[in-house]
Amino acid sequence: MASPIAFSNDLLEFLKLLKENNDRDWFNEHKKEFKKLEVDAKGNFNVLFEALKVHDDLDRLKNFRIYRDVRFSKNKAPYKTHFSGSFYRRKPALRGSYYLHIQPNNESFIAVGFWDPSKEDLMRIRKEFEIDDEDIRAIINNKKFKEIWGDLLGEELKTAPRGFDKEHSAIDLIRKKQFLFTKKYTDVQVVSPGFIEDVNTSFKAVRPYLDYMSSVLTTNINGEPLI
Repeated sequence: MASPIAFSNDLLEFLKLLKENNDRDWFNEHKKEFKKLEVDAKGNFNVLFEALKVHDDLDRLKNFRIYRDVRFSKNKAPYKTHFSGSFYRRKPALRGSYYLHIQPNNESFIAVGFWDPSKEDLMRIRKEFEIDDEDIRAIINNKKFKEIWGDLLGEELKTAPRGFDKEHSAIDLIRKKQFLFTKKYTDVQVVSPGFIEDVNTSFKAVRPYLDYMSSVLTTNINGEPLI
């Protein structure tokens, strides 16, 4: 796949300045500059979207707005200091999504998995791990997989969820509330040719995990299809 420089130094520098001048007056003075950078950034998200569609069935791309919702936040800064977007797989058969986060000072990363599963989905996942954790461990402990994505992350309970044995051999998986993988990038990597290609390759490598979780969440405890 053709891979231009994914994101410009100008975008990273703008986000740095925005962090130092996070107010409406400064932003309005530099809004034209931001709009141009936003167009370029969204173009690169679209390039990645098209690349992902070659090896996965995606429903849509959502670019998140720069404006923060401060109504229920103690932090009243009106603007985000990063640029991000999510790539959603086509439901109901395919579950999970891909996320790309661009932030200066080596804070950029990609993420994939299940951030906020419903109560029903969480119980279904836990019951699957309780019955048989062999398949999921084979996927997430695969050497090539771990070289790219590292360990399974996410918030977890300190002990076993209600109704589960705290001594169960899969309790390390069962007590999780989120099921996430992340991969970090430096600023140098973000602005280097090949960045989009690397992100696409990394997302492609996580497919076995997403497909496994999709299979779990579209079947009942007996493995019978729900859709």
